[in-house]
Amino acid sequence: MKKIIVYGLMFFATMSLSAQKKIEVGKDKPVKSIKEAIQLARSGDTILVHKGIYREGTIVIAKKLVFLGKEYPVLDGQRKYEVVSVKSDSVVVDGFRVINSGHAALQDPCGIKVYNKDHVRIQHNILENNFFGIYIQNGKNCIITHNKIKASATEEQQIGNGIHCWKSEDLQIIANEVTGHRDGIYFEFVYNSIIWRNIAARNIRYGLHFMFSDNDSYITNVFRDNGAGVAVMFTRNVRMINNVFDENWGEAAYGLLLKEISDSYIYGNHFVKNTSGIYMEGTTRIKVEKNVFKANGWGMKIQASCMDNEIQHNNFLGNTFDIGTNGSLVLNKFNGNYWDKYQGYDLDKDSFGDVPYHPLSLFAVLTESNPATMLLFRSFIITLLDKSEKVLPSITPDNFVDNKPLMRALPI
Repeated sequence: MKKIIVYGLMFFATMSLSAQKKIEVGKDKPVKSIKEAIQLARSGDTILVHKGIYREGTIVIAKKLVFLGKEYPVLDGQRKYEVVSVKSDSVVVDGFRVINSGHAALQDPCGIKVYNKDHVRIQHNILENNFFGIYIQNGKNCIITHNKIKASATEEQQIGNGIHCWKSEDLQIIANEVTGHRDGIYFEFVYNSIIWRNIAARNIRYGLHFMFSDNDSYITNVFRDNGAGVAVMFTRNVRMINNVFDENWGEAAYGLLLKEISDSYIYGNHFVKNTSGIYMEGTTRIKVEKNVFKANGWGMKIQASCMDNEIQHNNFLGNTFDIGTNGSLVLNKFNGNYWDKYQGYDLDKDSFGDVPYHPLSLFAVLTESNPATMLLFRSFIITLLDKSEKVLPSITPDNFVDNKPLMRALPI
């Protein structure tokens, strides 16, 4: 009896596999239209689209299909339509050039949009000149990987986000390149997800933007030359590890903006040539460890609304100001950091300075309250004031101090 059941299962499995088919679309193929192929296809089939330009309005995939492009066929929305709408679970969209979606409509038209579906995979596509690039709406266990997403807008209201994820869980955003959008990658109400090995460059607002998105990680990404690198807001339990934040310059630009977040971890990142490496406002219980802050305007700006944060074992190298703040009450801890401006000594040879270091300079305090004083930067009078403040502290907070500054930079 058991053998009969096993053979029966094998038979039905074989029949199921044989029922799946591949439908080819192209000028010299029996099927010329993508929409016709979708209509002919059954759940589990593969639609192989050959090289060419396809202008078919909005392509709706409402079946479990592998939608595969050969030599990057072009799906052109003609600046009127959403190009690809995914309305089934377990769809794969692979190998297309998706261009010219409609712009600025109330429906937020996209190059590729997933509507309330799970286990969708979008990979190896080129998306150009779309309002939103890839949009996941209320999805779970979706993967967006190895896509190139590009736009060329100059103002925020002209364009949407490159990868936009809303009300979703367990997403994987891996190895994508996003340029020229409002935000490169945007998360809102997205939980338990990972952003890994992406490049977000020259986006108008942020390279990566979090809102109300808990228990996420972003690891080994590059955020370069954006309006600001990354903003994490109204969020908790975010892990920010081994990323590069560089060349994010501007009057209100940051490598990393933290606003009203808690219980998060910032480890092994490089903040290079930003207006502010990290700007913290309303943050609680953030651990900042083994990061490099190099050649920034401010290494870190820690506002008076921050508390119980730990800044330890970081390198501060060549910043105009290592630390800035807007208040005198300091409820955060500095410990064991390397400061290239430290001029102390190590008589007991334990690798830590024998004299505590106060990273907040008098000039940084003056500049915070009166930005026009930057005109006096590197002047003799400011150098004299800073030297005097170190000998007889009066304005800078006494508890803004690293009691065990490192004598040598850490090999990060």
